[in-house]
Amino acid sequence: MHDFRNKAVVLRKQGKTYSEIGSLLPRVSKSTLSYWLSNLELSQKQKEKLSRNVNKKLIKARIQSILVQKNKRKKYFDNIENDNLDFINLLNNNKEAAKLVLVALYLGEGTKSMRGSLRLGNSDPGIIKLFLKLLRSCYVIDEAKFRITVLCRADQDIKALDKFWVRTTGIDKKQFYKARVDARTIGKPSKKLDYKGVCVIDYFSASIFHDLLTLGKMMSK
Repeated sequence: MHDFRNKAVVLRKQGKTYSEIGSLLPRVSKSTLSYWLSNLELSQKQKEKLSRNVNKKLIKARIQSILVQKNKRKKYFDNIENDNLDFINLLNNNKEAAKLVLVALYLGEGTKSMRGSLRLGNSDPGIIKLFLKLLRSCYVIDEAKFRITVLCRADQDIKALDKFWVRTTGIDKKQFYKARVDARTIGKPSKKLDYKGVCVIDYFSASIFHDLLTLGKMMSK
């Protein structure tokens, strides 16, 4: 064991941690290493090298932990998606089911006080895309009847926002009204750099508006 102890001392002076020394000397227990090395005098240079090595291992362990948690989270949401595939298929292939979702979405997010058109606004691109997808699949839509208004903060790039919402909605830029800037934000820098403003969709159709609201009332009885 004397040779093992000498090797352990040499490895410790090289900046190796207990776990690294243990992997190189598998016949020596961690408690034995601690007994041998706990009072070992190290030079300042050796201490700095050991400290750097420990920090590297901690960083590596943190990264590994983050990757493990990331993979667990991905697996968790993958399982949720797999459990709901039948519902998504139903939504994509059944007009009646899609219309019920559209009604629920509009009752929650849309304007109910207008009579000649639908209006729905949201900052979440996913909500906007879902609304348009359902609307286009449930009704015969005249794309020319869409109008878009972007509500934004004073320090945002309006041209960039318009381009973003053109891509998101698939609606021609010519059908965009002039963006409306919230005067309360003047002189106040945006904290959320990924914020794209609020996209307000108007679709001029009294018949669709009344159809959705009437169905909503019937569902609530």
